Amino acid sequence: MDTQGEIWEVFIQSKPGLAHKHVGNVHAMGKEMALQNARDLYTRRKEGTCIWVVKHQDIVSSVPDDDGSFFEPSNDKIYRAATYYEIPEGAKHI
Repeated sequence: MDTQGEIWEVFIQSKPGLAHKHVGNVHAMGKEMALQNARDLYTRRKEGTCIWVVKHQDIVSSVPDDDGSFFEPSNDKIYRAATYYEIPEGAKHI
């Protein structure tokens, strides 16, 4: 933390029911200030209906160098991909 506060990642939900999307980050001394800063910076034109702020240090991510070993177990399960199935004739709205 520096004199500007901690870094908070900002996620905005554009409409109820849709997923939140990462839009950027803000500096703030606490969660309430982070929400206010995010609102002021990222929703000036009513771009969202809900804001999430998460401390940057609390985000856990996989490492790109480990992509082979991390994602390998799912590569042998082709039945999980939609391309594995054939759509029967006469099926509508699939």
